[in-house]
Amino acid sequence: MSGRILHATRRVGVVLGHVLVYVLIWAGLVLLTAAAGIRFYWGTISVSQMLMNLVSVETDGGGGSVVWIGILGIGVVPVLITVGIAVGQHYRRRARRRREEVRPARRSGGNDLRRARHRGGEDSRSGRRQWILRTVSTTLVAAVVIGGATAFSTTVGMGDYIRAANSDYDLGDHYVEPTVTSDADKRNLVLIFLESGEATLEDEQLFEKDAFAPLKEVTGAADGWQSVEDFQQYEGGGWTMAGLVGTQCGVPLKGADTATGSSAPSNDLGGGADTYLGGLTCLGDVLDEHGYTSAFLGGANASFAAKDVFLETHGYSEEKDLSDWRAAGEQERSFRSDWGLSDERLMANARDEIDRLHAEAEATGEPFNLSMLTLDTHEPVHVYDYCDVDTQNVVTSVYSCSMTQVAGFVDYMKDQGYLEDTAVVITGDHVKHMSAGDAFHEQLDHHENRTVFNRIWVPGGDTRGGLRPGLDQLNLYPTILEAAGLTLQDHAAGLGVSAFAPEVPAGSAQGMDPDAYSELLNSLSPLFYAKAWAGRDSAP
Repeated sequence: MSGRILHATRRVGVVLGHVLVYVLIWAGLVLLTAAAGIRFYWGTISVSQMLMNLVSVETDGGGGSVVWIGILGIGVVPVLITVGIAVGQHYRRRARRRREEVRPARRSGGNDLRRARHRGGEDSRSGRRQWILRTVSTTLVAAVVIGGATAFSTTVGMGDYIRAANSDYDLGDHYVEPTVTSDADKRNLVLIFLESGEATLEDEQLFEKDAFAPLKEVTGAADGWQSVEDFQQYEGGGWTMAGLVGTQCGVPLKGADTATGSSAPSNDLGGGADTYLGGLTCLGDVLDEHGYTSAFLGGANASFAAKDVFLETHGYSEEKDLSDWRAAGEQERSFRSDWGLSDERLMANARDEIDRLHAEAEATGEPFNLSMLTLDTHEPVHVYDYCDVDTQNVVTSVYSCSMTQVAGFVDYMKDQGYLEDTAVVITGDHVKHMSAGDAFHEQLDHHENRTVFNRIWVPGGDTRGGLRPGLDQLNLYPTILEAAGLTLQDHAAGLGVSAFAPEVPAGSAQGMDPDAYSELLNSLSPLFYAKAWAGRDSAP
């Protein structure tokens, strides 16, 4: 009886051991394919970007085919390979048992000793083969698991995440709640985010032509436009929602769950979250408090990365996206299947929108905020029929065509007289991605100073003092508010200080040593983000 129990226990142990091996193989393959896919489409990213952006990719207007490639590459292929290995191993072991069971009978007679020696030699060779196979199999399994874990952890910056978790800094110690001391000079605002709007693409020594030339022609300093020289992407940014949050809330985008491991609202951003950083006072909130009507136009699916929830949480009463353009009867040729509406049609619709908003503002005496996000320059780029490719690298031409559309909208505002009472801020949402599938690796991979394109228009503003140079995107939040005519206490909001301020106030994060500031931005700041995601009643 005890022998049978022992046999059964051993058998169960063997089965569980095999299951564990196959689970490890599957996990290693998943991590390897995930790392390869992320590097190809996005390059190296952060844990925050993975949790708050990639997990909410949409099949329609929010990544398109990337979703299905991810399902196949990360979900299906590793399972099929693991099952294939398991089936192959099963039949190999089965064939070996059969060989042992049907081993040919040896001739009887006086050769028993010789047959025994021969059998012993066969068993010894078979044992060595089995040992070699087990060693090779164990090594391969370990290589898949360790290789997958290493590739994935380096791709998503797990080492940086662990260091950030051990930081003593907390954003709450430096966060400034925006305080408007006067809105007597408030004016209309137009805010244009340029997808992957990296200023480095202006360099005609690196690229076939200046991709921003059409937009620069209509936003020149001689005409009263200003720009922040050496404008930097904030550390830890690098994707659209990070750019929107950084420039409109003045803090890096992180989820509460990245810091605490708890089930926080940011976990639900792919479907059903009611608020997005509801504990923070962001651009739309301040404008709403001062009578602004805020509208947002984008060509993609607004539910991608919960952009719609962010806008609705922070003062935007109107938001139009892919579904609205389809409902409005936009022609199919005006859409790209993976993301959405072209910049040509987006800017055409923006003309109608600003006409309506400006007329309402004149009738009511209350200003408006029209924000929009371009799309054409999101890789893989799509060449619309209105874009003439005149460069060897198609991406350069697409950038130029997109900037031409934005420049046309700026010209329209000028022709209609809107620039007389409307501030305009144009900025890239982040520098260009450098994933394996993107263009310009030769020019940008080792570039020492990749900056973000920006232009600022203030009606009747005094441009002689210029804007403070060398700022990062977090400083754009108070800058936008002041461009809109609101007076801020200490020129400060979030972690930023307005570019219009000639100097940084004492105690500001912007006055920190660069290394300390870098650590502050990278810190997980669990208390700060827990309150930020909890809602307005728990605001930092």
